[in-house]
Amino acid sequence: MVSMLNMEKKWVFPLVITSLICTILVVTCFNMGLVSSVHKINSIFSIFPAHISMNQRKPGYAESKIDTGPLPPPSGPALPRFAYLVSGSKGDLEKLWRTLHALYHPRNQYVVHLDLEAPAVERVTLASRIANHTVFSKVGNVYMITKANMVTYRGPTMVANTLHACAIHLNRSKNWDWFINLSASDYPLVTQDDLIDAFSDLNQNLNFIEHTSQLGWKADKRAMPLIIDPGLYMSTKSDIFWTSQRRALPTAFKLFTGSAWTVLSHSFVEFCVWGWDNLPRTLLMYYTNFLSSPEGYFQTVVCNVPEFAKTVVNHDLHYISWDTPPKQHPHILTLNDMDKMIRSNAAFARKFSQDDPVLDKIDKDLLGREKGSFTPGAWCSGNPKCLKVGDMNKIKPGPGAQRVRQLIAKLSTKAILGRDQCK
Repeated sequence: MVSMLNMEKKWVFPLVITSLICTILVVTCFNMGLVSSVHKINSIFSIFPAHISMNQRKPGYAESKIDTGPLPPPSGPALPRFAYLVSGSKGDLEKLWRTLHALYHPRNQYVVHLDLEAPAVERVTLASRIANHTVFSKVGNVYMITKANMVTYRGPTMVANTLHACAIHLNRSKNWDWFINLSASDYPLVTQDDLIDAFSDLNQNLNFIEHTSQLGWKADKRAMPLIIDPGLYMSTKSDIFWTSQRRALPTAFKLFTGSAWTVLSHSFVEFCVWGWDNLPRTLLMYYTNFLSSPEGYFQTVVCNVPEFAKTVVNHDLHYISWDTPPKQHPHILTLNDMDKMIRSNAAFARKFSQDDPVLDKIDKDLLGREKGSFTPGAWCSGNPKCLKVGDMNKIKPGPGAQRVRQLIAKLSTKAILGRDQCK
């Protein structure tokens, strides 16, 4: 009897040590990620026969008698999201506020900016309106650049401001697909439900950038002169000025020119901001002394990188009325341009004067928007309408979606065939 007890004692110590080592190994596996989730553990159980499954129900249970029906069909592609920059200057507060309301959708992201020329009272008013707005404060998708930038339209400071907004969007959220830069003088011609629907089945690598390598008169008047933008180093706004020197056209890359207004893919924005290739930085420095650099920077970057050149669609999705040949600024749009705007199938138009009657016409006929409110969409809830956010994953596209789809289909066909693309 004593000998048997002694033998049992001999086995106790090894048994305790073995159990302790096994416990340590299991804990270590969890910590190292070798067993990372309950789902993985469940998947281990699923390889065993069903009769030992923890979730098995015997035939007598009520759950087994419920017909769950066929599985739902697989969901379609996720609805796209847009990241906007809406910028303005002195006297643009009300224009920007109206444009923001016309563009708003809770799925999207918005950065707004009044530049350093705008009086402090305007910037403070805009910040206060956003902070105290019922929907903006709840959804949290409208961000104001409170440390205002000095922006000169024809100088590189406008490019810097656009890249600043891109960086903010990348930092605030990864959940968007295209970046769109607009000014307070722009206005949508379609609802956001229309635009979301029109982009819903597009390749998300597409970039809508109007461009050409045929510089024409711009080679002598813009590419060769050297300019200085005082906005880079002055706290008060003044126009650019020319130096006496000129420079030759570059040979390290090919210049392209086009519209300052673009629709850029998330991947291309990352390339421009993060710059794992040095070209975006090189071109940013080159365009520092280039007249009207906003009309060439993104065009030249995208067309000098083969992987992105094949993604370009040669259009800015805007309706703009220019002189022939074009001058520095486009015509101001009025009621006389309404039919041409609609026939263009464009998503946006510019340039508008503040509270021009044509904006009221667009609100009424194209957007269904009432004064001071959002453009209605399927997300709108509450009374009055759009006072609350309903299901932001629902859209109700209207005729505008079909118009934009027609334009994109025509443009995309050219891009797929390699015509009118980085040439």
